Amino acid sequence: MAYVAEFIATLLFVFAGVGSAITYGQLSHGGALDASGLVAIAFTHALALFVGVSVAANISVGHLNPAVTFGLAVGGHITILTGLFYWVAQLLGASVACLLLKFVTHGKAIPTHGVAGISELEGVVFEIIITFALLYTVYATAADPKKGSLGTIAPISIGFIVGANILAAGPFSGGSVNPARSFDPAVAAGNFAGNWVYWVGPLIGGGLAGLIYGDVFIGGNYQQVADHRLAHPRRRIWEERNG
Repeated sequence: MAYVAEFIATLLFVFAGVGSAITYGQLSHGGALDASGLVAIAFTHALALFVGVSVAANISVGHLNPAVTFGLAVGGHITILTGLFYWVAQLLGASVACLLLKFVTHGKAIPTHGVAGISELEGVVFEIIITFALLYTVYATAADPKKGSLGTIAPISIGFIVGANILAAGPFSGGSVNPARSFDPAVAAGNFAGNWVYWVGPLIGGGLAGLIYGDVFIGGNYQQVADHRLAHPRRRIWEERNG
């Protein structure tokens, strides 16, 4: 059921996100992206991701993004095999979203991500940084066992950081942070120019966040908690009596 939840939630997110870009092109008659359009697209992605994570959280945790799945796998929160099935579900969901958009918009072109005014290498660095920010937020608000009541705002925090990333990186790298969000529109459009940027950057950024927060902060904390419990006199006596 988790894979179905990822499929549906990713479909809904990508449909709204890519749809907002198509709508901007329709309203601006194909004009260049301006500040108001950037804000509208960023806001749409933030809202759609907030909802997508919320509706999938109780079933699949709500990744909606191969980079999020990879970052959580690096931190030990999901197995590699399960992560691969999540990837399949996410990519299929994004692909169906793009095909539906082509159908309901009478075959309008599907916008694709691409770097502008910078090199592809600089685009990779952009995507590393903003995906690191996303995964760090996911860990801090959703995956950290110490999160407490902070977990209730995890979906909106995740949505906000993606919206902020698009505002910061949109005019340069597109602000993808999500391989499925970039790959499937490229499939629908038949244009894979520079698409490697949106795999390499997000996966590196997600992996780094998984290593730093998942293995260092959470992993280190678990060890500290274990040491503290074993060092406590009553805890030690209980351990000796109960094996």
